[in-house]
Amino acid sequence: LYASLKSELAPVEDRGLVMIRGTGPEGATLAYTRRYSNMVGEILAKVPEIESTLIINGSPEVSRFSATGRLADWASRKRTQQVINVEINPRLRRIPGVNVSAYDPGSFGVRASSRPVEFVLQSSGTYQELQSYVDLMMERIRAAGLLDSVESDLVLNQPEFRIEIDRAKVADLGLDVTVVGRTLETLLGGRQVTRFERAGEQYDVIVQLSAEDRASPRTLSTIFLRAPSGEMIQLANIVRVREAVAPKELKRFNQLRAVTLAGNLAPGVSLGEGLAFMEATARSVLPTTVLTDLSGQSREFRAAGQSLAGVFLLALAFIYLVLSAQFESFRDPLIILITVPLSLAGALGALWLTGGTLNVYSQIGLVTLVGLITKHGILIVEFANQLQERGHARLNAVIKAAGLRLRPILMTTGAMVLGAVPLAIATGAGAESRQQIGWVIVGGMSVGTVLTLFIVPIVYSIVGRRRASEADHAAVPSAAPAE
Repeated sequence: LYASLKSELAPVEDRGLVMIRGTGPEGATLAYTRRYSNMVGEILAKVPEIESTLIINGSPEVSRFSATGRLADWASRKRTQQVINVEINPRLRRIPGVNVSAYDPGSFGVRASSRPVEFVLQSSGTYQELQSYVDLMMERIRAAGLLDSVESDLVLNQPEFRIEIDRAKVADLGLDVTVVGRTLETLLGGRQVTRFERAGEQYDVIVQLSAEDRASPRTLSTIFLRAPSGEMIQLANIVRVREAVAPKELKRFNQLRAVTLAGNLAPGVSLGEGLAFMEATARSVLPTTVLTDLSGQSREFRAAGQSLAGVFLLALAFIYLVLSAQFESFRDPLIILITVPLSLAGALGALWLTGGTLNVYSQIGLVTLVGLITKHGILIVEFANQLQERGHARLNAVIKAAGLRLRPILMTTGAMVLGAVPLAIATGAGAESRQQIGWVIVGGMSVGTVLTLFIVPIVYSIVGRRRASEADHAAVPSAAPAE
């Protein structure tokens, strides 16, 4: 059951938001981005569950935009956020000129803009070599279809204009190179020169050409510099402009040159499956000189999964030590802890039947079961030990103990299961996370209790410690007092 269950950091919750991310080609203008984001707005306007829409153009870069649709209250709509995203994604992908996709915002305190899969490639080689490895990975990713809208943060072809100053001409005309640079900085980049106050508010005064005058290299022909002689010199006569490409951003991870592949999961694919595919693909196409790592949600997921085994062992060790001190025996606590795997079988079975996953919430439920289910074993073993001390044989003692303790065991199980049923059948905000804990407790306590009533007496009758009765203690002669 454990191997067949899907794994993820946290269930995807219906947060009442439809999140959309769009990316245009490198060098796209704000007007280009706005034109295609308006098409996204038209698609969102046709979704009846969306009450309002917010579109942000040029964030975090000019070629990108984001859109958020706020859904109606859970009680007034029948479709969930996940169903709506699956429906509108094909329409968004048909928009030409941009890469657009809808995604579910992260749960468990994760930033809404964070991607579920963030796979990092690291190397001491050049960024050009990393780009070739990224192309190999992207080819395999598109062919598999397990991930959606995968992007690389390594962009080596961002267009730019390079302005080269003819220093010989500048010197012949008596100009200063710093004057040329300052002029370009002021008119094209903008410079704050002063502030003024009006009606109690301060305003910055920025010297800069208008947006339409900065849209083409022809702008340089409209800029003039004053020579020491008083003559106006056209800037285009002393500079040369050529088109080029350059890296937009060069990132490092663990002090190595790195690139991050970030993407969403395809419908029906868990985070564990997505990361397993990425790791298998990396092993098959990447050389040994390229290291891999995880970031964001993926890193948190892997850390949470690795800590579960340690937490579970610590919980078992703590309970074993407490029971050993209580029973003054190292054998009786082992009999009681037999109930733990029995309850885990029921918990994992309930998750499997209800379509649940192994995540932070279900793991909390599994650890909780360790403390809840051991109560049944304690009731049976403790009373069987008392009956042995009264003269009953070991087998008869445990059979009678199981019968006499049946009612309190069933009452404890009923209280716990009925208390967890509202969690298991919860609806509304955050229901996906509460259901995971609920089904773990319902399945674990129900199945674990039934199995405990039969397995614990059997194990006790085989390996339980035989205790001397009160009559046996009385038959032992006491030591004579020392003279």
